Amino acid sequence: MEILDSPFFELSPIAMWLEDYSEIKKQFDLWREQGIQDLYQFLQEDETRILDCAKKIKILKVNAKTLDLYEAQDFQQLCDNLNLIFKQDMVKSHIHELVALWNGETHFANSAVNYTLTGQRLDIQLKAIVLPNYEHDLSRLLITTEDITAYVEARQLEEKNRHLAEARFNYSPTSLWIEDFSRIKTRLDNLRALGIEDFSTFLDVHGEFINECIQDIVLVDVNQATLDLFGAPSKDVLFKNIHLIFAQEMRQTFREQLIELWNGHIHHRREAINYALDGSIRHVLLHFTVFPDYLDNWSMVQVALTDITARKKAENYLEYLGKHDVLTKLYNRSFYSMEINRLQRNMLRPVSCIFIDMNGLKEVNDCLGHDAGDALLQRMGNILNQLIHQTLYSASRIGGDEFVVLLPGADESALHNCLQTLQELLRVDNQFYSSQKISLSIGHTTHQAGEHMEDMLKRADLLMYEQKRAYYLENSRRKSAESEDSKRC
Repeated sequence: MEILDSPFFELSPIAMWLEDYSEIKKQFDLWREQGIQDLYQFLQEDETRILDCAKKIKILKVNAKTLDLYEAQDFQQLCDNLNLIFKQDMVKSHIHELVALWNGETHFANSAVNYTLTGQRLDIQLKAIVLPNYEHDLSRLLITTEDITAYVEARQLEEKNRHLAEARFNYSPTSLWIEDFSRIKTRLDNLRALGIEDFSTFLDVHGEFINECIQDIVLVDVNQATLDLFGAPSKDVLFKNIHLIFAQEMRQTFREQLIELWNGHIHHRREAINYALDGSIRHVLLHFTVFPDYLDNWSMVQVALTDITARKKAENYLEYLGKHDVLTKLYNRSFYSMEINRLQRNMLRPVSCIFIDMNGLKEVNDCLGHDAGDALLQRMGNILNQLIHQTLYSASRIGGDEFVVLLPGADESALHNCLQTLQELLRVDNQFYSSQKISLSIGHTTHQAGEHMEDMLKRADLLMYEQKRAYYLENSRRKSAESEDSKRC
């Protein structure tokens, strides 16, 4: 036989087997006589039939590469230990070889698992051909078993890494977006080709360019954290409602991003404002990066959004506390001092002011307790907040029972109107709380030409204290009169 004598068989760098399948052919003929039509189902019903077929195969010859691959010293040792080479792993792959021969195929290929005589696993690519003139009895099949263990392991590692990357993406606690910015890169490249150098000015003149770039973004994928952050039940719902998430504030953020990209900053971050699907605000820290393998076209970029809503609320509240009195919700003395300095520098004129002191607060605290006194202060805060609502005026609590209203841009006429409104608000409040009325001492004035701001404030403060002295003098006289009347009675 030529194949047995060919030097190519022995010198081949691939393991080659010459085998005799004639006993399997006889078994096939017997099964056909018994009426078997679907060999695959027949073998699946009883796997021992597959093993019985494997035992009917006769190995006629192997080449040196085969002995080397399976770590056998010679042909006899290989044949004596076929049970070590072809273990249970072979059942699932061998069934396909048998079905191919049953169907009259003279060529077939399959991947399988073999083992060396020392027990090392081999992933192999098996290819077989029925040699010409042996189709009638299958007594000569040439089989090659190529070691693809390294390839399979590489594929498995690649698959493992892919699953790991997908898991990191899907289960990341950070909102992740995969987007395609290739159209935007094309637009920017075209502008450079036209000779545009001052991109910021270009955007000022061509504001529609920003909207066009926004429309060019292709959303590829998002992870579960993104759905959770924006309250979306599914990716489909999120994708259909992107316009609700990226509201008007996002336009300015995206403008800044375009400038970053124009300047070559393909990795950048900034704070932004988004909205959940229910309309609630989301403050986020946006991290933008172009993936390394896509630097030439930006067709794969990642946007990571870290939810900083709680932090922003805390920062805003701390800022609020730095400028406001917690009890009355008015500005505090710190803000008042800064506002005075601002008005002095600003030279905005005219400026008016109102100094207010609550009469009898100490007596309320001493007789009824501080809770009652705090209630009066809260009422006062409510009155002054109503007074300055939707104006440029500011109202500050600068002491325990002292308040100042600053009225930038207000002349004497505007000041008079503001005082009338204050008295009306006080009257309404006292009607509602008739059992515990608020009494005020008020001093007011308008800035005079060339006067320093502090001097104007002192004048108003003195006028307020004149009212306060008059109030306590009158209150003392009234109490003395009541005492004399009591004695006469």
